[in-house]
Amino acid sequence: MKMPTEYICEEIRQSGAISFARFMELALYCPETGYYERNQDNVGRTGDFITSVSTGELFGQLLAYQFGGWLENLKQFKIQTEKLKIVEAGAHDGKLAADVLLWLNENRPELFSEIEYVILEPSAKRQQWQQEKLKAFTNIRWVGQPSAISNQPLVGIIFSNELLDAFSVYRFGWNAKEKKWFEHGVTLDGEKFIWTRLPPPTLPSSILNLPSSLLEVLPDGYAIESSPAAESWWRDAAKNLSHGKLLAIDYGFTAEEQFSPARVNGTLRAYHRHRVTDDLLAHPGDHDLTAHVNFSAIQNCGEAAGLKTETYATQPQFLTRILGAAVKQKYFTPLTPKQIRQFQTLTHPDHLGRAFKVLVQSR
Repeated sequence: MKMPTEYICEEIRQSGAISFARFMELALYCPETGYYERNQDNVGRTGDFITSVSTGELFGQLLAYQFGGWLENLKQFKIQTEKLKIVEAGAHDGKLAADVLLWLNENRPELFSEIEYVILEPSAKRQQWQQEKLKAFTNIRWVGQPSAISNQPLVGIIFSNELLDAFSVYRFGWNAKEKKWFEHGVTLDGEKFIWTRLPPPTLPSSILNLPSSLLEVLPDGYAIESSPAAESWWRDAAKNLSHGKLLAIDYGFTAEEQFSPARVNGTLRAYHRHRVTDDLLAHPGDHDLTAHVNFSAIQNCGEAAGLKTETYATQPQFLTRILGAAVKQKYFTPLTPKQIRQFQTLTHPDHLGRAFKVLVQSR
């Protein structure tokens, strides 16, 4: 069984330097041995990083409450023979799905009976993890591609939590002397992966349309990322949605926020055992690689596909509004000490409340 390092070395030796996007794709998703293919327990205190899901059940329960309200309003649009859909993309080990479904079953049983939960998961191995976690539920279906979600116009919710930041990204750098952008590629120096500059790239519009006044002050080597794969996924998801909501929760910011003196090296990070490592090219397959989402680009993709942007907010703003509405309707009343601790972790800026943003679009 070949490790990602072997796949990457072979490709470079056969074809020359590769884009960082290709390096990241092989490191994370290489069959059988990529980071996300062989690490089921990489989330939580004993893994490489924590997520909103790993803090406890409250995150999924709050989403379930919100989904219930949205789905009630969507009943009028569904075809009589079709069920309302909740589509989760990138469900990892299935814990979030379990939290959502359990809450709906216990608190909204009539609505629960009208729902089909669809997990969009291209990896057969991850499907196995999820099926084991969710074997108590009978209203779940797995699909490998967005085109297989429904034979009828989809009425419901398509959502992801920390998915878009895991799509591969291209990395670009600024040559201040020549006033030009270049693309960061990856090549070999003996047995070591090193950075190299690729031929002049085809730049995304988010970079092409930068004002000259900003380019004049960018320091040499300033790095920025672009993820056509994430934008393409969002565009396809939007096209699948007949009536409903498209939701993403992820690290990210707007295009205007992308440029900062604090981010001269971009937002690409490698995580291992809750530590950020400096060398993005070291140990492919052993470290998580992630980059912040350009929510402006994602939002534009949805609007171009006919969706309306309803919400762009921080995770604390989004979850606080949900909790306030739920408490008024006598859910989560009173909050237990455990739930209070979970909510503080989800919303406090020293924990998960600083970087996470929420985008909701609808049709």
